[in-house]
Amino acid sequence: MGAQLIRRQGGSGTRRRRRGHAARMAEINVTPLVDVMLVLLIIFMVAAPMLTVGVPIELPRTNAGALPAEQEEPLSITLTADGQVMIQMTEVAPGELVTRLRAIAAEREGDRVFLRADGSVPYARVAEVMGALSAGGFHNIGLVTDTGGPSMTEGQ
Repeated sequence: MGAQLIRRQGGSGTRRRRRGHAARMAEINVTPLVDVMLVLLIIFMVAAPMLTVGVPIELPRTNAGALPAEQEEPLSITLTADGQVMIQMTEVAPGELVTRLRAIAAEREGDRVFLRADGSVPYARVAEVMGALSAGGFHNIGLVTDTGGPSMTEGQ
């Protein structure tokens, strides 16, 4: 689909193009656009895993699927192997946890919270933190695990 040279009848009969001047093209060159989009795609693929909360813990492995995504940024509570409790990336003293959670719950629309606990933490400590989450106004608690772990179903 290019611009074409139209011959007109009359006058000298034919029109001649001057040497050195090419006819104008009416096509869009999409190669630079594709190059830019591929570079942006690679940048986002590299940057996306870095946007998650980064407290290093060893999550237990299960065969459970992922929870559906939310509109607002999810609140993440982390329980580390040495017993520290963290809201997102901020360490919180155990006595302040419920009051901090109540303040956060007053500002948020949803009551969903993700609890990330190291696999070496005793279950009693995890249950204490879950009780504090409930007392702080968060009743929709999701336990974060790594996929690919053991399954309780037969035949797998």
